[in-house]
Amino acid sequence: VSRDAGEEELKRAYRRLALKFHPDKNRAPGATEAFKAIGNAFAVLSNPEKRLRYDELGSDHEHVSTGQARHYNYYTEFEADITPEEIFNVFFGGHFPTGNIHMFSNVARDAHYYPRRHRAERVWTQEPQEEEHRPQNSYSAFIQLMPVFIIIIVSVITQLMATNPPYSLFYKSSIGHVVSRETENLQVPYYVDKNFEKNYQGAELQELEKTVEKDYIDYIQTSCWKEKQQKSDLSNLAKLYRDERLKQKAESLKLEHCEKLSSLIGMHKGG
Repeated sequence: VSRDAGEEELKRAYRRLALKFHPDKNRAPGATEAFKAIGNAFAVLSNPEKRLRYDELGSDHEHVSTGQARHYNYYTEFEADITPEEIFNVFFGGHFPTGNIHMFSNVARDAHYYPRRHRAERVWTQEPQEEEHRPQNSYSAFIQLMPVFIIIIVSVITQLMATNPPYSLFYKSSIGHVVSRETENLQVPYYVDKNFEKNYQGAELQELEKTVEKDYIDYIQTSCWKEKQQKSDLSNLAKLYRDERLKQKAESLKLEHCEKLSSLIGMHKGG
């Protein structure tokens, strides 16, 4: 990147190179070292203080080795406070923070985490933390699913507590509506259980029968509309295909529910 590269330009350059040289993708010799150098460079250049120091000293500053079997060309002045793997995870395993990467420097200072040790040691020190967080993650998942459990429980309780309606427009032996009756006003047929007369008398019975008649009229109106729609569809098909058989079927189709509806309207006006 250029010497005056901004934060967004640094991020774009890091994303491109980190994906290209990541050890899981690039098996070429030196790719791992390049990946570490890319992460270290980004961490240093994202830290205003270290970037200023690097601009002053440049790449001619004397470097030291880590004392391990491998020697990393990390300058003591320009060592990152976060590992290359952590930087990669920030970009591709989660949300990038609003500030610079040096905001994560405190993570590396934690007593239970040693970012500059050998990779195998770092993995070993992380395992206890992962084990500690597993129960918490399970608890969080349980909390998230709690509203679903509550809805299911309330639904089951509601069904168990719900009482059967006092009447049906049709014969229903499953809920005990086997006794046939007619409303006093429009003579609408409906079915009730054997204890109906004990529970509904006088004004209560009159109010209930008004509800029965209203439900019955709604049902008749819907059925009448379906009959008319069916007859219209058959007539249109007969014209489209010039089919005499369909035409005769459409003409012979009876509108039984429409006739009942007309009869009920006549009775209502007469009453």
